[in-house]
Amino acid sequence: MSVGRIRPSVSALPAYRPGKAADQAEKEHNITDAIKLASNENPYPPAPAVIEAITAAASGVNRYPDHLAVELRSAIAKWVDVDSSHITVGAGSVGLLRQIAMIYIDPGDEVVFPWLSFEAYPIAVTTMGGVPVTVPLVDHSFDLDAVAAAITERTKMVMLATPNNPTGTALDTGTIRAFLDQVPKDVIVLIDEAYREFTDPALGDPVTDLLPHFRNVVVFRTFSKAYGLAGLRCGYAIADPEVIVDIDKALLPFTNNQLAQVAAMAAIESVSTIEPHIDQLVRERSRVVAALGNAGWDTPDAQANFVWLALGDDTSRVHLELEKSGVVTRPFAGEGLRVTIGTPTENDRFLASLGTAPGSA
Repeated sequence: MSVGRIRPSVSALPAYRPGKAADQAEKEHNITDAIKLASNENPYPPAPAVIEAITAAASGVNRYPDHLAVELRSAIAKWVDVDSSHITVGAGSVGLLRQIAMIYIDPGDEVVFPWLSFEAYPIAVTTMGGVPVTVPLVDHSFDLDAVAAAITERTKMVMLATPNNPTGTALDTGTIRAFLDQVPKDVIVLIDEAYREFTDPALGDPVTDLLPHFRNVVVFRTFSKAYGLAGLRCGYAIADPEVIVDIDKALLPFTNNQLAQVAAMAAIESVSTIEPHIDQLVRERSRVVAALGNAGWDTPDAQANFVWLALGDDTSRVHLELEKSGVVTRPFAGEGLRVTIGTPTENDRFLASLGTAPGSA
């Protein structure tokens, strides 16, 4: 008999599984010098100005931070060229995901999203008693016509991760706009751009291309990936001011800690210092994709800081072989492996280890 009366919609829900830490793999397999390519983190440290800002702010953590992070909202607004009324911030984009689920989803409401995609989507929906409606990928990418066809009168929201996690494929704003023309205006469409900085600029910008025309669009972005602040949890949403007001209603008190706020502001001021690392990761991604292609792998168009290996039933075996060699990746059972782009040395090690996995190519 369980303790307490857990909600039926949550009782069978699996918990979110983060990527395994390198030291955990070392203990499990009795190895040394493991590398973690499992969580799409930036392998490079934050910009020096960011570290300086965190250090300077640390002595003040005995006081609560600004609950609404007003100064950070203003900095983001100036950065992306919108009024600050269009901005809110949260504990990473996944924290904002929980907030938006809380304000829009009632028990029985449907939320449509392509699948396979970000594992936090069904968790956020189901914990609110909502019904996830998944639409299969086609060639590792979204079939937006099928997504539109899945929308019913019970649909409250559509979630689109672009680039998609874990397949890395992305949508251009023209394609998204054609989709939005088919979506009822009272259905919120989340465009989750956690990996935006790694995409081809030719795909367009939802903030300038879509938000002025569709009040039901919400764009999520984060400082976790490209800006190396995964450990501080700071993401932001860009949307119609009325939507922002509603999202803020579910903002837990002081969610954005003081260190996260000053680090994010310093990151914005340090973009010119951070961009070379982003460019390096994009170049490394191209190199890894080319090496995989030369070895016989057929990978989808990679637009994030990771690559996708569609292994199907062979996923668990290849994942284990890589992990025993000290390369920790992120498996999706029966589907494939997601492998983060790391430093050149780390990427070389992954490629070498993959080549030694029996039958992997």
